[in-house]
Amino acid sequence: MSIDKQSAVEQADRTIAPLYEWMNKIPGGLMLIPLILGSIIGTFAMPALEIGSFTTALFKGSAMPLIALLIFATGTQVTLRTSGPVLATTGVILVTKSLIPASLIILLGHLVGVNGIFGLSILGLLAMVDNSNGGLWLAFTGRYGDKRDRGAYIASALNDGPFFSMLFLGASGLAQIPFLALLGAVVPFILGMVVGNLDPKWRDVLTKTPGIVIPFFAFALGTGINLSNVISGGISGVLAALIISPFTGFLVYLGYKFLLRRGYRSGIGFAAGTTAGNAIATPAIIGAADPSFAPFVGTATAQVAAAVLVSAITAPLLASWMLKREGGLLSEEEIAELDKRELGISEPKL
Repeated sequence: MSIDKQSAVEQADRTIAPLYEWMNKIPGGLMLIPLILGSIIGTFAMPALEIGSFTTALFKGSAMPLIALLIFATGTQVTLRTSGPVLATTGVILVTKSLIPASLIILLGHLVGVNGIFGLSILGLLAMVDNSNGGLWLAFTGRYGDKRDRGAYIASALNDGPFFSMLFLGASGLAQIPFLALLGAVVPFILGMVVGNLDPKWRDVLTKTPGIVIPFFAFALGTGINLSNVISGGISGVLAALIISPFTGFLVYLGYKFLLRRGYRSGIGFAAGTTAGNAIATPAIIGAADPSFAPFVGTATAQVAAAVLVSAITAPLLASWMLKREGGLLSEEEIAELDKRELGISEPKL
């Protein structure tokens, strides 16, 4: 290729506005920004999205199919070839980050009803606490954790999405979730696991799925959110996250310290005190499964979106502070040495 032709190609590929990078600079921005834009369009210019054909299908009606695709893709990333220490860490995170907090929210629901307290519905609270941000966990443990911590990404893969929330609400009697709805929520994940373990090539192919589908289904979800709900619900969501993020992170920290006995490395547990971006879709999915929750969907979605942003900031800050306080904020060389001592642990291919 001549210099002139090469220069022409580089000129054609030059980024005019780095939109993707700008979005990624904001914690959860890949989902939050389209969600807000969708809410603005849905509030002030909904007819523009109702012209039909592919425009309506993509920008208004795509949320459920794209979320299903993301759940399937997430399943393909879960390998069955994990060692005992990785599975033990995963189990502790699931118990302390999902099971215990969700049980407390369910107990609260039985005491005060599904309306919740202080403008926070049980639907919104549950969607905030029973999951964790896998991307943030990988980013933090990729720098400060060892193979056990990075492998425990499986916990985020399992609690990500609406299944845990549906299971807790249905089993507690607070919601009438049909069995087929529960089954339908988990089938794409199970099929993804099967496909990903039978043919790892599919795991590689679907690795980039979140970056592709999240902005689109977030925009579609946003079109169903009224801005008045965003204003009122978002503020309460921020306040709730400022309590929930440290609390759930502290529970995982206790699991690391007393169950896993990680000593001065236990501060890593605070990095799990997050709300996953995918949880923004949970209220809409539960509202579709049980219409009695439909009145809470708009406000709950806004509250969960606020919690995603706040927890993505507070969780790593708390984890770093605790690691430093307990002498666990190690250099990359020291962490590499820890990895060498854990040769029996296989790191999942993500």
